[in-house]
Amino acid sequence: MGIFSRLKTLISSNVNDMISKAENPEKMLNQLLIDMNEQLIESKKAVALAIADEKKLERETRNQESQTHEWERKAMLAVKAGKDDLAKEALLRKQEHENHHAEYKKQWDAQKASTDQLKEALRELQNKIEEAQRKKNLLVARAKRAEAQKKIQTTMSSVSGNRSAFDTFDRMAQKVDQLEAEAEAAKELEDFSSSNNLEKRFAELEKSDSSADLLLADLKEKMKALPEKSE
Repeated sequence: MGIFSRLKTLISSNVNDMISKAENPEKMLNQLLIDMNEQLIESKKAVALAIADEKKLERETRNQESQTHEWERKAMLAVKAGKDDLAKEALLRKQEHENHHAEYKKQWDAQKASTDQLKEALRELQNKIEEAQRKKNLLVARAKRAEAQKKIQTTMSSVSGNRSAFDTFDRMAQKVDQLEAEAEAAKELEDFSSSNNLEKRFAELEKSDSSADLLLADLKEKMKALPEKSE
């Protein structure tokens, strides 16, 4: 079980290091998953070796059991043949294999229990890594959203704190308003001057026409008063 303790320590160390640095969450999560999968591979190798040892003990246990039955069969065969001495030898060999079988059976049971625990721990670890893989994208999305919100808040705080920028906009707005007012005033004066000039011209024209009429009337009256001359 030591290998899983080392893996747990590695994962905790990497997570704490990631939190303390708080740099690029996506990069750190990817690296963490890489480390976890590498350790998972090593764990699988260790479990595979444990399973191999269990299988070896199982085969030897069954072999000793088979030898026990075989020497018992031979002892029976010797008894049937009337060879008790040979039967005793066979029974002694049977006893040896029974003792070996009991010892191997004990080791096999212990190894099998340990291997079952390792396999269960490995399955749990693999499930957790797969769950971490699924959660990674959500964590990365949350981190990016938080970073975007942080940038927006920083920008807003910076702009809000810089009153000169807003004051400049206000002054420019007032300047534009002043320019528009001056342009409208100039146009109104120009229209007024044009109107006065036109009225003045017509007044002079009317004045000119009236003087000529008067002069012409005077002339005609004067001519009427003169005596007529014969041709």
